[in-house]
Amino acid sequence: MRIAGAPISWGVCEVPGWGHQPAPGRVLAEMRDLGITATELGPAGFLPAGRRERDELLASYGLELVGGFVPLVLHDPAHDPVPEAERALDDLGGGTTLVLAAVTGLDGYDRRPALDTKGWCTLLANLDAICALAAGRGRGAVLHPHVGTMVEGRGEIELVLGECGIPLCLDTGHLLVGGTDPSWLARTATPRIAHVHLKDVDARLAGQVRAGHTGYTEAVAAGMYRPLGRGDVDIAGIVRSLESAGYEGWYVMEQDTVLTAEPPPGAGPCADVRASLDYLAEACLAEGAP
Repeated sequence: MRIAGAPISWGVCEVPGWGHQPAPGRVLAEMRDLGITATELGPAGFLPAGRRERDELLASYGLELVGGFVPLVLHDPAHDPVPEAERALDDLGGGTTLVLAAVTGLDGYDRRPALDTKGWCTLLANLDAICALAAGRGRGAVLHPHVGTMVEGRGEIELVLGECGIPLCLDTGHLLVGGTDPSWLARTATPRIAHVHLKDVDARLAGQVRAGHTGYTEAVAAGMYRPLGRGDVDIAGIVRSLESAGYEGWYVMEQDTVLTAEPPPGAGPCADVRASLDYLAEACLAEGAP
């Protein structure tokens, strides 16, 4: 089964002041106890910095590392992101995917500057350079369209698809919040999809974020991301579409959350991830995928 977990489902996030973040031991143990056998990395500082120590820790919980979310400034002509990408690839190790987000350089995901032609040219060139760098090391790199980054909406995604060659991370939640139908992208851009983040979304709260009535972080804290099958994204249909087109990558379950305190054992994020796993077993695996 190509289903992985992610620390963000336990409220572990790279954004300063995001909320209470449980210790790695609890997060990894709950992943293991739920039957999850693979995970993404989580933000810098969550797991040990040394690869050997980190890999030994993950192995002690029966977990394989499948990738890592790496936010980089890619649009600034005065900034070279390649050395950061090289370090990230070294840290991740073989067999993993570098999941890039074209961040603004500001803290958080609640605002973003407009991008001019020079900025777009720089961003696209950096995406191709990092993609080639990863391929040269036998690894994958994907761009993650993400709310509050320089690649958020449908027009920006189409520009990336048309003007550079990097594959995409299809994040069903960020796409919907950013105004793109994830089912449409799964159908029309399947050859460019190399990694998947499965999220379900409360479309009402997503609409408030798009309209500027609610900040992104505020909406996440209010429960914009729902356990799979309890929101407004056709998760089962997207998985079936990808599988029927020959997708062979990972499905990383992500229900971004903001915690205010340590939840009781077995409750909070653990219960939500269990509900998502149950949904996948009933709605997707019964039809032969993934």
